[in-house]
Amino acid sequence: MQCRLGCGACCIAPSISSPIPGMPDGKPAGVRCVQLDDENLCRLFGQSSRPAVCSGFKAEATICGETDQQAMATLIELENLTV
Repeated sequence: MQCRLGCGACCIAPSISSPIPGMPDGKPAGVRCVQLDDENLCRLFGQSSRPAVCSGFKAEATICGETDQQAMATLIELENLTV
C-alpha cells in the first residue's frame, strides 16, 4: 500500500518521542508536526534529518483504512492503547 498524499494522520495522531527538526523534544499525540506543509506533506521526506520512527512507518490497509479519517481514528486508538 502507498501512503495517501496529503493524509498526514501519522504525523498528527501519534506521539513522537525522538527529536524532530523544529521540535527538539518530539511531539505529543494529536499535535501537528511542524514539518508538515500546508498540503500535509512531510518537508523531511527522504532526508537524513527525518526521525527513524517516521522513516520506519509503512502504510498498511489495517492502519490507514480507506480514508484519511479512518487512518486518524485508528492511529488515535492505537496511541491511546499505548499510554
